Amino acid sequence: MKNNKKLFVLAAASLVLITTTLAGCSSQETKNTERWEQSTFAATTGPVKEFSMTSFTKILSGQYFPQYSLKEITVKKGDKVKIKITATSGMHDFNIDEFDVSAETPLNKETVVEFVADKAGTFIYYCSKPGHRKNGHWGTLIVIK
Repeated sequence: MKNNKKLFVLAAASLVLITTTLAGCSSQETKNTERWEQSTFAATTGPVKEFSMTSFTKILSGQYFPQYSLKEITVKKGDKVKIKITATSGMHDFNIDEFDVSAETPLNKETVVEFVADKAGTFIYYCSKPGHRKNGHWGTLIVIK
């Protein structure tokens, strides 16, 4: 009976140790990924181009028209792009599919997205909330060579 009790205590202690170790590894992996993304952005050559905009909803004739205050952004290929978005009314987000940019934009809080404009072309940034893009909640990112 004593041996069973010791075995149970030993098994329980091992389980706690394994769980704690695995949780630490997962947390460390997330921190390493964040550091890699930040260092990749920092290590990329080219100037940082910063932009600020608001995200809001206009009401015209009883209809809702979500908008970004900045409808066009132009940068050069290789530029580091930093966009600050503040939602001043409504629930919105910010997306640029081609650069894997996707961020929620909480009300009255500045959200910062950063990426490297590593491909030339014309790209759409938009809000993915239902009906927003269709009602004008989008803009154009132009990346020139």
